[in-house]
Amino acid sequence: MAPFLEATPKGADDFDGLETRRTGSLMARSPSTHGVILDPTVLGVADRALAHATNYQLHCTQIIDVGPGSNPQPIHRDQWAFDFFPFPKGFDSTFSTMWALTDFTAENGATRVVPGSHQDEDRKQFAPEDALPAEMKSGSVLLYTGSLYHGGGENQSDGHRVGLIVHYSLAWLRQEENQYLGCPQEVLDELPEQLLRLMGYAKGSYSLGFIDGGQDPIVAVRPDLEKSKNDSSELDTALEEVAQES
Repeated sequence: MAPFLEATPKGADDFDGLETRRTGSLMARSPSTHGVILDPTVLGVADRALAHATNYQLHCTQIIDVGPGSNPQPIHRDQWAFDFFPFPKGFDSTFSTMWALTDFTAENGATRVVPGSHQDEDRKQFAPEDALPAEMKSGSVLLYTGSLYHGGGENQSDGHRVGLIVHYSLAWLRQEENQYLGCPQEVLDELPEQLLRLMGYAKGSYSLGFIDGGQDPIVAVRPDLEKSKNDSSELDTALEEVAQES
């Protein structure tokens, strides 16, 4: 990813970081991230964190390079990306991971989190000092949900703090990073079905995202993987769950 990072301009404001570079499209640019995105332990946690929806999708992938002199990022919730929609208290729309590609320390701008803040009211204001640095060694991963208040720390060191974010979101919401336009067909031809469907080539719940009257959306890029549109198992399962809740 080094050539792509070097070609990426620094952020234009304090949120993106005036000394920070954010480089995406990792599905196409970085094959070595594919296994990270499909990490079975992380997906196992995501299955539970987002279990209130039928399925979820890949939301955003980025390498974030926080350079020396970078100011602290405003404390925020990731789910504010959805036009600041006031999701109910305790409802999570996203599940996020921050993988440390270098050591994360308080000095070099480790992600800062406000423990327990996923239960706080929306639009709450926190100062950077209200949050704790998620210090971790290279190779570690921080897991958090979209309702947790957090933000990048101030880099007071002479080195770069580099992390990989992989975010997942409920499949009935729009993805932050456009996975369809960011990945060329030659890459899609080589990806496993699990990754393709996680990217969004799958229906969100029973009927969202179909093409041409009900076809499995994966047919647009990999017709060999199409599910039969006569398969009613998904609807049967959904109806059964609704009946049980009633």
